[in-house]
Amino acid sequence: MADPDRAADRASAVETIQRELTSFARRARATAARMHPELSLVSFTLLSHLDERGGCRATDLAAHYALDKSTVSRQVAALERAGLVMRRVDPDDHRVQVLLPTPAGAEILAQVTVSRRKMFGERLADWSEQDLTRFAAYLTHYNEVSRED
Repeated sequence: MADPDRAADRASAVETIQRELTSFARRARATAARMHPELSLVSFTLLSHLDERGGCRATDLAAHYALDKSTVSRQVAALERAGLVMRRVDPDDHRVQVLLPTPAGAEILAQVTVSRRKMFGERLADWSEQDLTRFAAYLTHYNEVSRED
């Protein structure tokens, strides 16, 4: 028979995690807006992905982040208007356009990345190596399980 105290403790922990992740997401969006006015959190994420992958199609972005194609299209259009993303014809399939960061997009991304790393470094400065390693592993595990949804 299940232990009711353990079930209550587990439910409480899950509730705390949900609340804290929501708080984290809100802070992340607000912080992204302060880091660079042209890069929302979604824009930063998409631009980072394009940079890491050396470019990809908009449909690949939508699939990777489980976003609606229209959402990705709007974000990409805004990045293009800002001069941060460009389109190139895929050399393997001329019907396909590949999205890539422009030199200006890569520069802004590099600046924001440095600022974000500094901010996280400051926030986590007093954490032990063991706590940092554990936290990183937990976040990685959570995100891996979440990608399966």
